Amino acid sequence: MKIVITDGYTVNPGDLNWNIIASFGDLVVYERTLPDQVPERCKEADIILTNKVPIDRNTILQLPLLKLIHVTATGYNVVDTVAAKEKNILVCNVPAYGTSSVAQHAIALLLELTNHVGLHAISVAEGEWQRSVDWSYAKTPLIELDGKILGIVGFGNIGKQTARIANAMGMKIIYYNTTPKKNDLAEFRNPESLFAESDFISLHCPLKADNAEFVNQKMIGLMKSSAFLINTARGQLINEKDLAEALNNGRIAGAALDVLSAEPPSENNPLLTAKNCIITPHNAWKSKEARQRIIDITANNIECFLKNKPANVVN
Repeated sequence: MKIVITDGYTVNPGDLNWNIIASFGDLVVYERTLPDQVPERCKEADIILTNKVPIDRNTILQLPLLKLIHVTATGYNVVDTVAAKEKNILVCNVPAYGTSSVAQHAIALLLELTNHVGLHAISVAEGEWQRSVDWSYAKTPLIELDGKILGIVGFGNIGKQTARIANAMGMKIIYYNTTPKKNDLAEFRNPESLFAESDFISLHCPLKADNAEFVNQKMIGLMKSSAFLINTARGQLINEKDLAEALNNGRIAGAALDVLSAEPPSENNPLLTAKNCIITPHNAWKSKEARQRIIDITANNIECFLKNKPANVVN
């Protein structure tokens, strides 16, 4: 049994190990792989583990020994699942590994928008406090969250966990989900009402054909001028040009994003230079604990596959 990991670095940059995966067969780990390198590197593979390296139809047709494509993430759009199924190749993913980590990051972005800890820490490091004539200062208005409205779009595991943390800080939670969910945390709203009522909006929905760039000029136009947008879901949910214009024109107060439409972003992405826009490099999922869960769940998926009881199959 030969197992090839095409891009192991993002999940395991060296602080974890692949021993549990290696116990299933002959393991080869590449830190990074270009798409056109996959056929040669994986030509003898029974199992491929990929995180973001595309496995398309053409690649699949060049890998006659392949039996399982395992995505070391929840989203599996990098794999042509239809082509895989036609060749009787299973595709599995890793669900729910990052619930706590992503929710924590969403709240960290929320707090950075309101408390600007990073900005003030840099200010002190640059000597501004030492030079100040006052014993205390703020470089930007600080906002108390108690009583503010948080609108959550997408009320799955991560959305609910984000709601729990925000609720503990005294925020009122409203939510939109394609299917309303009975709960004690939040009140359901349609998208338009949620955007209009919220002081903060946090996106936690999957990317689908019908919601790409749904955060556009129209929806942003419904928001309060004092409102903020947070996105730890998928960058393609937002029309980046429309959001950048809204930020630069002061139409909304700010945004904090962990994801962009193309990653790494191009130099001309308008959000990179937009006013009051905080961007982190898609690392909400990247805690050591979450990455270890990816490896553990992947190992379990492989074991189930070898026992002819496949788990987390997506095709």
